[in-house]
Amino acid sequence: MASALPRVVVLAGGISHERDVSLRSGRQVADALKGHGVDVELVDPDSTLIDRLRTDRPDVIWPALHGASGEDGALRGLLEFLGVPFVGARADAARLAWHKPTAKTLAERAGVATPRSITLPRDAFRELGADAVFSAITDELAPPVVVKPAQGGSAQGVTIVEDAAGLPRAMVDAYTYGDVALVEQRITGTEIAVGVIDTGDGAVALPAVEIQPRSGVYSFEARYNAGETRFFTPARIADDVAQRAAEAAVAVHEALGLRHLSRVDLIVDGAGTPWFLEANVLPGLTETSLLPQALEAAGHDLGWVYTALAEAAVRDTQA
Repeated sequence: MASALPRVVVLAGGISHERDVSLRSGRQVADALKGHGVDVELVDPDSTLIDRLRTDRPDVIWPALHGASGEDGALRGLLEFLGVPFVGARADAARLAWHKPTAKTLAERAGVATPRSITLPRDAFRELGADAVFSAITDELAPPVVVKPAQGGSAQGVTIVEDAAGLPRAMVDAYTYGDVALVEQRITGTEIAVGVIDTGDGAVALPAVEIQPRSGVYSFEARYNAGETRFFTPARIADDVAQRAAEAAVAVHEALGLRHLSRVDLIVDGAGTPWFLEANVLPGLTETSLLPQALEAAGHDLGWVYTALAEAAVRDTQA
C-alpha cells in the first residue's frame, strides 16, 4: 500500500568526516521508502538548502546526515525554526546525546551503569602541564582505557590504550576530531547495540545485536566494510541480560529526550551488567548497519518502519 505521505526528502552527504557513510545510509532509506510507495527525493545539502525548503517545502525531512552536520542539533534546530517536520531527535536532545560526557551523566542519573571516565579539553595539558595530567589519569584510570573525542561517531578518533605509554598518542588522535577528549575505563565483555524505535506508541527496544569484529576492535573500517565484523542478532546473551540491556537502552533514550529512533551502544560484562557507552541519534542505516539488522530480526519491514517514523514526525509537528 502506498504511503499517505506525498513527499519525503532524505538529506544525505554533507561535509562531515562521515560523508560517504551518510550517502550510503541515505540511499538505503530512500530505497526502502520507495519500495513502500513513498515519493522520495534524495538531496545532498548545500548552501541552497534553506531557500529550497522555503520555496519547495517537503512534507517531511529524513536527516541521514552522520557526524556533526546531522547529529549535533544545528540542522535540526533550523528545521524546527522553519517548522519543517523531520525524523529523529529534536535539536535539544541531539545536543545532549552528541556530547558523550553529558550523555554519560544523564544515563547514570537514569540508573544505567557507565564506565568511570574523565573529560579533558586540549587546553588542560597546556595550562596544567602534560606530565602532571597524564600522571593523574593513569593513577586513577589504570589501563586499559578507551580514548575518544567527546563528540563524534563511527569510532573516528577512538583508541584502546593498553599501557600508559600509548596515552599521549591516543589523546592527539582524539583531538584531531575536536578540542575535548573523553578517557574512559575499558570494560571487557560482549559488545552490543540496542536499537530503539517509537512510531507513536512509546519507545520499544529491538533485539540486541552482538558485535564481533575480526580485528578485535569495532573501528570505522570494521563498521562499514562487509566481512570485517560478525554480527549476531539476537545477541548471544542470556534472556535476563538481554532484558536488562533493553531496559537500559530505553532508559537512556528517554533520559536524553530522544524520539523516533536511536541506537544505544553497551558492553555486557562477565556479571551480566550492561554498561552504557554512547547513544546515537542517527544510527547508521547502511547495508551493514546495526539498526536495520535489528529491525529485520524483529520481523519488521524496513519500508514500513521508515514510513511509520516519517508519519510520526508529521504528527509530532502538528501536535
